[in-house]
Amino acid sequence: MSDTDSDVTIEPDPSDWDHSPNLFTPSPPQSVSKRQSSYHQLSDSDNEEPCSSVKHSFQHQTTEDLSNGRSSPKLLKRINKSSLSKSPSSSSQKNEKSIVFGKIDDQNNSAKDKKLDASKGVPQKKLHDSQVLKRKHSSGDSSKRVSETISSQALPPCKYGSKCYRKNPDHLKEFSHPSANDSNENARGRKSTKQETSPPMKRQKTETMSLTSKEPIDIFTHAQPLSFFLTKVHGISSDYNGAYTMSLRDILSESMGNLQESCQFNYMFEIPWLIQQYPTSFRQKPLLCVHGFQGGQKAGLEADARKFTNIKFCQAKLEMPYGTHHTKMMFLMYDNGLRVVIHTANLIERDWHQKTQGIWISPVFPKLKSGPSPTQGDSPTHFKRDLLQYVAAYKAYQLKDWQDHISRHDLSSANVFIVGSVPGRHMAEKKHWFGHMKLRKLLNENGPVKEQASKWPVIGQFSSIGSLGASKENWLSVEFLQSLATVKGTSSVPLAPVEFKLIFPTVDNVRTSLEGYPAGGSIPYSINVAKKQPWLHSYFHQWKSEGRGRNRAMPHIKTYCRPSPTWGEAAWFLVTSSNLSKAAWGALEKKGSQLMIRSYEIGVLFIPKYLVENAVFKCSSKVKEAGQKTFVLPYDLPPRAYTKSDKPWIWDIAHKELPDSNGNMWCPS
Repeated sequence: MSDTDSDVTIEPDPSDWDHSPNLFTPSPPQSVSKRQSSYHQLSDSDNEEPCSSVKHSFQHQTTEDLSNGRSSPKLLKRINKSSLSKSPSSSSQKNEKSIVFGKIDDQNNSAKDKKLDASKGVPQKKLHDSQVLKRKHSSGDSSKRVSETISSQALPPCKYGSKCYRKNPDHLKEFSHPSANDSNENARGRKSTKQETSPPMKRQKTETMSLTSKEPIDIFTHAQPLSFFLTKVHGISSDYNGAYTMSLRDILSESMGNLQESCQFNYMFEIPWLIQQYPTSFRQKPLLCVHGFQGGQKAGLEADARKFTNIKFCQAKLEMPYGTHHTKMMFLMYDNGLRVVIHTANLIERDWHQKTQGIWISPVFPKLKSGPSPTQGDSPTHFKRDLLQYVAAYKAYQLKDWQDHISRHDLSSANVFIVGSVPGRHMAEKKHWFGHMKLRKLLNENGPVKEQASKWPVIGQFSSIGSLGASKENWLSVEFLQSLATVKGTSSVPLAPVEFKLIFPTVDNVRTSLEGYPAGGSIPYSINVAKKQPWLHSYFHQWKSEGRGRNRAMPHIKTYCRPSPTWGEAAWFLVTSSNLSKAAWGALEKKGSQLMIRSYEIGVLFIPKYLVENAVFKCSSKVKEAGQKTFVLPYDLPPRAYTKSDKPWIWDIAHKELPDSNGNMWCPS
């Protein structure tokens, strides 16, 4: 393959952005903002209500951060028919909210409302006061009643009124709920506020205290030997937050081991929140954070950790333009051994709240009795060799101690393969050490036999997409699929009969999700890239996860799999940080003699014979019916293809056709 076939375009790859740019996320160049702005103008028709400008507040954001464009580009607008009244007073009470890391923040509402109404000659504060006073004198209420009235008038009413069954604090903050005493008054004095909303969702039981009856170590033990988990999701039935699920607190809990020190590899960090996830007894233990930030972003991260004297940092070297440190991995050193965790979530609160994320957790690896050795204590999957190889690629002195820790432990019980990516142009034998060529090599040695898998499809599932070329033959359906479709004994197979199915959220998936449109900030498929590769959309399938109760928990997880045509078995499964991009997986250059990778990534490959002593996994997403050795998938099979009306989620264009599940619209800045 010639150089011209590779991805050599020097431009940022949004597929490796986990979230919309913010304080600790690389900001896109000015040209991207201009393209977004121009498209936004084209997409807004004259008869649509324009999206108002909303300022964003970040707890640690500086003037420099704002000038560099690191505030979130995603805006929401509350849909409230009462605000569409022709009276000046009602129109002045529009309640706009800012988003801070995906959460509704009302702290600046009063200042915004006052500013907006001042331009119309109606000071918002005085308007509120007059209404409250009028109601106070008529009903003889106390000052507490006045406060409740202000709150209820600042929020749109819940359509279920006093009969609302929801107990979610976020719901109570977003909608007013009349008490029994004033329900009659509301019925007499308030017109119907029925509004256009998303389709009604089924009532779901929320998490209960019964989940705390099982220690995390019990959940971990029950999931062996596969040890594959999803993160717990707030707001879904507790039935789906029990077996095969772990929170960050669970992973770091005392029941999992007596922690002595830890190392966190990640793309994004919220340091104060991260420390709170450790048990109190572990919060002073040494912690090394491995990141890829530079300049002001690096300084901001270090400033957040200044009061935590136990935290140190390691900056990953990014040798390729627009590469990222996208790896999500933990090293947990206990008094009795070492544990490795490989997952898909950033170390920020919203990634562990209402998204679907994947986790692999190793057993505790004991110390070698013979002392440090890079070869002794390796597993049949060469987990120790490959992990040392990956860590050594950082060429960082801060990681020397952890390389030594790995060398001193017996990792022979590891039953998965490492598939990592590190930046650079990898030649000769190193071409097969990383990226999709590493996956090709592993499947050539350990994959399904040709006779078994010749008609088996391949599934790719991810949260963002990079620039893949003008046609599928540029990379996806030839080079990349060749690696995914590799069978034992040969690295070259006829690709014509191999179906390639890609699972990626639709606009409706995002709109009706638990988070609503803000979930789309973690699914960065840009309009500029999508316009160049319309051929890709014929591969797309909807996000469906009824079996795991996560239909409405948008996927930030990335997985690749080869299921059977009957959908009940799988030849292998991979969970990784790698999205669908050349930057993550690599692209062959110079007639295939070298593999060029831009980013750091890591994942683990599950091969049946090393886990269940069989040629295939029995697989299902129905967690309630899963047996001990069933691979419980994060999504439903068979995948459901896009309908004619389905469109892939694109994060940098407006979505105003319908409000989301929380009554908001999506308006890029």
